[in-house]
Amino acid sequence: MIIPSIKDKAIFAADKFQAVTLAQTPRSKTMVVGLEAGQAIPVHHPKSDLTLLVIEGQATLVGEDQEFQHAGPGAMLYAEAGKARGIKADQRTVAVVVVSPPPTPEDHKELAEHFKRGTWR
Repeated sequence: MIIPSIKDKAIFAADKFQAVTLAQTPRSKTMVVGLEAGQAIPVHHPKSDLTLLVIEGQATLVGEDQEFQHAGPGAMLYAEAGKARGIKADQRTVAVVVVSPPPTPEDHKELAEHFKRGTWR
């Protein structure tokens, strides 16, 4: 599969981040994520390895006990399964995310709790 422009696949919404699946197998899932300023994928600890690459915009990245503020295009976050990871957009941001294996509904329970409380960390 060839995708001429990942940025063209990104979508945005006023209420929360939007993830568009670009490719998926039983072993991995590749997505493009669109976040408006202030939106986040809250810090959570799923049972998947993650690689996140910022391709447009600026955001704060959290990986394990590290934080990188004002991460711009080219900044990358890698987190092993079970380790903390999250992103909060400073401005409209597009990121490519690869997770392996694809997360389960159980992996997303922590995210649901963050959204319910209105927290990202």
